[in-house]
Amino acid sequence: MQNYLVTSESVTEGHPDKLCDQISDGILDAFLAQDPLSRVAVETMVSPNTLFIAGEITSNARVDVEAVARDIARDVGYQSPQSGLDGGNCLVLTNLHTQSADIARGVGPAGGAVGAGDQGVMYGYACDECETLMPLTHHLATRLCRRLSDVRKSGLIPWLYPDGKAQVTVEYSAGGIPRRVTNIVVSAHHRETVPLEQVREAILRDVIRPVVDERWLQGGTEIRVNPAGRFTVGGPMADTGLTGRKLMVDTYGGVGKHGGGAFSGKDPTKVDRSAAYMARYVAKHIVAAKLAGRCEVALAYAIGLPNPEAVSIRTFGTGQISPGTLCETVGKLFSFSVKDILERLRLCRPQYRKTAAYGHFGREDQDFCWEYLDNVAPLWEAATRRQRPKTAGKQRRNGTNP
Repeated sequence: MQNYLVTSESVTEGHPDKLCDQISDGILDAFLAQDPLSRVAVETMVSPNTLFIAGEITSNARVDVEAVARDIARDVGYQSPQSGLDGGNCLVLTNLHTQSADIARGVGPAGGAVGAGDQGVMYGYACDECETLMPLTHHLATRLCRRLSDVRKSGLIPWLYPDGKAQVTVEYSAGGIPRRVTNIVVSAHHRETVPLEQVREAILRDVIRPVVDERWLQGGTEIRVNPAGRFTVGGPMADTGLTGRKLMVDTYGGVGKHGGGAFSGKDPTKVDRSAAYMARYVAKHIVAAKLAGRCEVALAYAIGLPNPEAVSIRTFGTGQISPGTLCETVGKLFSFSVKDILERLRLCRPQYRKTAAYGHFGREDQDFCWEYLDNVAPLWEAATRRQRPKTAGKQRRNGTNP
């Protein structure tokens, strides 16, 4: 087997699709802040000078949806037509109605969600390539985009606008070990008066170099900044945005699987979201416990039913214990019922706008419970105890190592 390449991309919070994700999740947060049992499924579309918000909401909360949308657009940086959208003066259209009675009946009474709000299979992934237990390609691409936003907001590069993208390619050894970064692409939306060479020099100096460690840049890394040339027309002025179109950016950069259901704008009874979070939580625990170097957890649900139809775990040849032992141990330590997921991961609280840019996973600074590693020791102990031969216990009691 030969060395191989893996590529992941990410986008800034000002990308039109990401603006829509943030508005949808900001609306969700506003409803959950007043009524944690709100049922929300909101989609946003943005085009030149126009925001369109549609979906289903059943809640006791009262929220000025238009005001939330405008505030988020301005906060992202869309404050003038030159930036790509004037959040304070653009047209905002809404078409919101209540959740289907059939779905509401399946999910359960307002006193507690017990049934899955949809069917489907959701995936969680973790690997030991970096400290966040995320794929290195996705980790670096996401950090580059976050840095683009930081230097714009801090004034270090004041002529940047909110839109932007990054892409990172990493060469892996045949054994799956990252060796070097072969290619970096950054596209940054900028003011018309700034020369292209100045853009390229500033992005290399203030964005790429501070993020990508020199050890990854050995061996002739190709770095391309605004490879198509000037990027002066961006944001919604250049591209229509829509909630849920950046699924790989939201998850694992194309390295891990995705069930196809978007996250943003959906309350956590929708297992598209909550089950994906739970699957990441378990996969991360398995890797953190060093039971595998790479892990994928898949959860399949039927609409209206509280427990998954199937739970499966893959370790891609990196597992340290038998697959049967691992699945049995996980099944005893973690509950995958919808109600238990909501409670364990504290999903009925407002927190979702923070997920809507720079990834839902690997965000250890945001107090997302699905990123906690609070059960690593119990998982390791339970798994290894089941794997040990019966004589091991006797040896341990006699004071010797098994």
